Amino acid sequence: MIIARSPLRITLGGGGTDLPSYFREYGGFLVAAAIDKYVYVTVMRPFTPGIYLKYSQLENVDQLRDVKHPIMREAIEMLEFKTPQVEITTLADIPASTGLGSSGSFTTALLKALYSHRRRHLNQDELAALACHIEIDRLREPIGKQDQYIAAFGGITCFTFHHDDTVTAAPLKISMGTLFDLEDNLLLFFTGFSRSASSILKDQNTRTQQSDGEMLKNLHYVKQLGIRSKEALEAGDVTGFGELMHEHWEHKKRRSGGMSNLKIDDWYGLALKNGAVGGKLVGAGGGGFLMFYARDRNRLRHAMASAGLEEVRFRFDFEGTKVVLSS
Repeated sequence: MIIARSPLRITLGGGGTDLPSYFREYGGFLVAAAIDKYVYVTVMRPFTPGIYLKYSQLENVDQLRDVKHPIMREAIEMLEFKTPQVEITTLADIPASTGLGSSGSFTTALLKALYSHRRRHLNQDELAALACHIEIDRLREPIGKQDQYIAAFGGITCFTFHHDDTVTAAPLKISMGTLFDLEDNLLLFFTGFSRSASSILKDQNTRTQQSDGEMLKNLHYVKQLGIRSKEALEAGDVTGFGELMHEHWEHKKRRSGGMSNLKIDDWYGLALKNGAVGGKLVGAGGGGFLMFYARDRNRLRHAMASAGLEEVRFRFDFEGTKVVLSS
């Protein structure tokens, strides 16, 4: 039995520039952080032949072509099982479709578990690249690369997405004081809305491919905001970083009419009046988690609790995707 886990993530700046439709032409950059909320995948060889899958649904099939779960099907096919006899179980600390990169985390954990079960090693780059290959190339999802890469690498990491599809990863160079400040004052609140990232990202992807001037201008600006966020954090200017989050959110909302709604706007305004410097919806938008940098975290917590939003507390993860049990 192999149990692997992958961390979920938050984006600290530059999100949206990791889609191939953008970075293959203009290059992308963002800063992301892995958090200590995880997706777990267990792989084992069952006693009887067949493919047994346990996630939000149960599948028990004899042939790979009959597997309904697309990522599991593609991952098993990539390993070229001659006689499919495998049982895969998955569970997560946070529900899917909430903006924390669960799909990329699941794919990296699945690949890590499957390859470890076959006694084959993958380094961080190989793992992230394979996960992207499944989701972007094989399944043609209109998504970016950050979720797979931050899940594989962990930490608080700067990613540069190059024209040739290669990715450079470098740790964000911050002091321990800044690290602890971020862990104390970055707060996550669940909106109660779940959404599919694909629908929002599909619009961005299509408009980018069509060289839509407004979309490209927005993404160019957001990329610069990512670079400015990196510089602010490395200089220890956490308040300036919070202000950049607000600036990022204002630009992010302009990408799609489905990015926000009246309820989210009301909660965001309430937060700014009660101790938040700035914030945004994490992920593609439309629901999931609101993240704020707070100058008065207790006041913000009380305001959000009074509005009915549940906080999810977290710390950063510096291990990335790993095998936690092998027996």
